[in-house]
Amino acid sequence: MEKQRELKRSLSPLNVWALAFGCIIGWGAFVMPGNTFLLKAGPLGTAIAMGCAVIIMFLIAVNYSYMINRFPVAGGEFTFSSKSFGRVHGFICAWFLCISYLSIVPLNATALALLSRSLLSSVFQFGFHYTVAGYDIYLGELLLAVASLAIFAWLNIRGAKMAGAFQTLLAMLLVLGVAVVAIAALLSPAASADHLRPGFVPDRSPLVCVLSVLAVVPWAFVGFDTVPQAIEESDFSPVKTRLILFVSILFGAAVYVVNNTVTAAVVPDGYTNWYAYISDLDRLSGLPSLPTFHAAYQLLGSAGLTFLGLAVLAAILSGIIGFYMATSRLLYSMAKEKVLPRWFAALHPVYRTPANAILFVLVVSLVAPFFGRTALNWVVDMSSTGAAVGYGYTSAAALKLALAEKRPSMVACGLLGLLFSIVFCVLLLVPLPMFDCSLSRESYICLIIWVFLGSVFYLTAGRSGSKV
Repeated sequence: MEKQRELKRSLSPLNVWALAFGCIIGWGAFVMPGNTFLLKAGPLGTAIAMGCAVIIMFLIAVNYSYMINRFPVAGGEFTFSSKSFGRVHGFICAWFLCISYLSIVPLNATALALLSRSLLSSVFQFGFHYTVAGYDIYLGELLLAVASLAIFAWLNIRGAKMAGAFQTLLAMLLVLGVAVVAIAALLSPAASADHLRPGFVPDRSPLVCVLSVLAVVPWAFVGFDTVPQAIEESDFSPVKTRLILFVSILFGAAVYVVNNTVTAAVVPDGYTNWYAYISDLDRLSGLPSLPTFHAAYQLLGSAGLTFLGLAVLAAILSGIIGFYMATSRLLYSMAKEKVLPRWFAALHPVYRTPANAILFVLVVSLVAPFFGRTALNWVVDMSSTGAAVGYGYTSAAALKLALAEKRPSMVACGLLGLLFSIVFCVLLLVPLPMFDCSLSRESYICLIIWVFLGSVFYLTAGRSGSKV
């Protein structure tokens, strides 16, 4: 009878790797070369920044692995911070993580519309139409988002094993699609090393270029930290999590670098290098206005678009599945600790999944697409802060535990992880024109509202007798 109140252990190491990798890579990995990475840093600047990012994320991953081995239960950062610093800190950490995870579910669902616009033209642009913050919303695209959210909520309720198997399949398709395009770039005359010059953005110093991309690391790698959310349903030793975290980060960085380099190496006729092409992007239309998709088409024709389209579709769907799992397990663990109503901790009688928490994520996510992609991005942009807060609390918890256990190497990892997390928060929250990576005014407003709501929730819970 007790087992009916526990999550079912059914995830393999491969399933958990697919969860982390699938959450790291989403629609952004295929559009950021054109609208972020090349504009801020150039091909060489981005590659160097991603190399530095891997080292930083490895340090933070060591802290995660250290804490997972001490607390192998769902809840991740919430559990680490509450056990180390008390329930108030646990609530603060979890509140920021909730928005970080929860907002990415509908973001991926609305990305299906962007993919259809890129590859299928106006197929889903039918029915009633309205505009929010400059973004056009169509009934057909709303139905696409709603259907995907409902299907994957059902899949997650059916059990972690089924969701994990599907997630693994999607991760393999993602790797295959990117690998095919990368190999084509090595063999095709359409890609040229000459197009990769200059390595950095001409009017910026190499250091500023690298730091500008490093500033988006919390957003670019959010997802590897879903591993501790799944550990309670994993059918293997927590000791293996360090390797899983490392491999997911490496694969994620590889996809970013490969997409960025291929995009820079393949330019339309009439352009001599990536800089001339990207600088002219606002004046282009059709496929050339989507550099990564254009590169795939130039390399392999329609087959290239098909392979890249499958990779993007796999990235989007794996993000929906992965963040459904991560968000619902975070809510489940908070409810078990009585930070949220007990309703969120209820498990499905047959599948032993947190069905109520999954349904809550579904309901909230169904509302978001009606406000459009632009408005949703305001929330998602500030979710990077939530990821940085989670990294910081985990590193601080590892630092405290390592000091108590007198483990110098872990003390160093904990301290460095905490310092990097603070730097990420400063870059996101303090406007620094040279990096152009701080939150937009709208995202600041969303962050203030979220902090205010958290304060109200905390105070209300305290007055009602729920000790937070």
